[in-house]
Amino acid sequence: MNRQSRKAFSLIELMIVIVILGLLAAMVMPSLTGKGEEAKRNLVCVQMKSIYNGALDMFKINNSVYPTTEEGLEALVKNPDEEKYANYSTSGYFKDSKLPKDSWGNNFIYINDEGSIELISLGADKKEGGKDEGADIKMSGCK
Repeated sequence: MNRQSRKAFSLIELMIVIVILGLLAAMVMPSLTGKGEEAKRNLVCVQMKSIYNGALDMFKINNSVYPTTEEGLEALVKNPDEEKYANYSTSGYFKDSKLPKDSWGNNFIYINDEGSIELISLGADKKEGGKDEGADIKMSGCK
């Protein structure tokens, strides 16, 4: 009697493995969905705090005030008024002289209310307001 050894999987064995992988995927995928948007929102908070604690604070140290709302974050790239900001950094306050954008490619909204600074991202929907994942993100609401 000459027996040949088996060198391949049977169809049943392959089907069992595929079913097991499908069940595992069905259990794991719901916990992973939505994490991308949550990560983008968290990154926006980090960016806003970095702008505030870095470039805006340096601007205030050099010029004794924050830029006005009208001057906006653009004042961190180019001196808006050479007489008013005589101590303005010659290279601006961002390394590459470009304003950072949020996770969705939007510019941040800057508001200076008598020294109380707020940075806002319009979020995924790129519109003011919104709900859930499309809601605006305010620096004051970041952890």
